[in-house]
Amino acid sequence: MSDLPHYSSQRARFVAAVERQHGVLTSYPHPLPGPQGETLYTDVAVIGDPGASKLMMIISGTHGVEGYYGSDSQIEWLNRFSLTALPDDTAIVLLHLLNPWGAAHLRRVNEDNIDLNRNFIDFTQPAPANPEYPSWHGIYHGDRTQADELLVKTLNGAGWLAVKRVVEAGQYQFADGFFYGGQQPSWSYRTMQTIIADHLSQAKTILSFDLHTGAGAWGHPMLLSIAEQQVAAHQWGKSLYGEWLTLLFTGAGRDSVTGVTATATGYLSQFLLESLPQTHILPLVVECGTYPGEEMHRRVRDDHWLHLQGEPASESGRALKHELVEGFWPADRDWRDLVAFRTQQIFVRGWQGLLNADHNRP
Repeated sequence: MSDLPHYSSQRARFVAAVERQHGVLTSYPHPLPGPQGETLYTDVAVIGDPGASKLMMIISGTHGVEGYYGSDSQIEWLNRFSLTALPDDTAIVLLHLLNPWGAAHLRRVNEDNIDLNRNFIDFTQPAPANPEYPSWHGIYHGDRTQADELLVKTLNGAGWLAVKRVVEAGQYQFADGFFYGGQQPSWSYRTMQTIIADHLSQAKTILSFDLHTGAGAWGHPMLLSIAEQQVAAHQWGKSLYGEWLTLLFTGAGRDSVTGVTATATGYLSQFLLESLPQTHILPLVVECGTYPGEEMHRRVRDDHWLHLQGEPASESGRALKHELVEGFWPADRDWRDLVAFRTQQIFVRGWQGLLNADHNRP
C-alpha cells in the first residue's frame, strides 16, 4: 500500500515553487492543527504587481482531498512560468488549499463536516430547503447496519440518480449528515472574504479557476462555469474556449449531464460573482473525472462513517483513506499525466485570453 499524500510536504513544494518565482506569499493560519499537530495554512501567492488590474487566479483544495491535484497543477504552472514574460498591470494569484484542514486530514469536507461548495450562501437569508433529504438522512447517520439496509432499499427503489439529485443538493439541517452546508460562514468562507479584500478587490478583470476532481468521465478534465444565471463574462469564456466550455446553471429542479450537481447552492463560483459585482470576473471550474458517481458516493460515505464512528488512524481507517484518495487522486500514471497536460492547456489559453482582455467590454 503506497503512502498517503501529506499536507506539510505538499505545502513545502508549493512554497518553494513560489520562492523560485520571487512571488509574495500571504499565509492565513487555520485555528486547528493537522493530524500530526502541524500548523495548517491557506496560502495566497501573488506573482507580479499586487495592484494589477488583470488577474488570473487558480484555487486549489476547496474540497480538501482534491487539493493534491490542484496543488500539483499550481506548482506545475509556477515551474513552467517565465516571470520575465509577465506584462505590466497583470498578476497571477494562486490560492493554495482553501480547505487546509480537509487536505491535511484527507477529507472532502472541512473541520465542521461542511462541504464548502454548499457553504457559500447568504446566511442572512433562510437556508435553501431540501425537504426530501430528512427521509434519507438515516443512510448517513445512526446504526450502520440499518443505514446500509436503507441505502440498498433506496437505490433499488428510487435509484442512484434520485439519491444524487437530493443528497448532493446540500442540506442545512443535520450537522452530522451528508453534503452539509453549515449554519454560518465557515472559517474558509471568512478567509475567502479576507482574500477577496486583500488581493482581488482592486482588479478590473479576473479569470479564475477552481480545481476539482471526482465527477465526470475517467481522466477527462471538464471546463465548466457554474452560476445561477447567465452573466456577461460567459460570452468572454465562450470566445476563449468555444465548445470546450460548458455553462452549468444551478438551482432547484435543474439538471446536468456533467456529473456535477446542478441542484446545489452555495458554490464558490457564484460567491465570487456576487462578491465582486463591479469586476469583469469569469469564474471557471476544472473538474477531472475519476470513478463513477455511485462508486464515489460509496467512498465518500465510508469516510463520513469513519469520522462519525471509526478510528481514522487505525489500519482499517488508513485503508479507507487510501480508497478515498484513490477516488479523488487516482494513482494511474496515464490519468495523472493526462489531467496535468490538459489542465496546463486550459491555463495557457486562459492566460493568453487575459492578456488580450479589454476592461471596457460589456
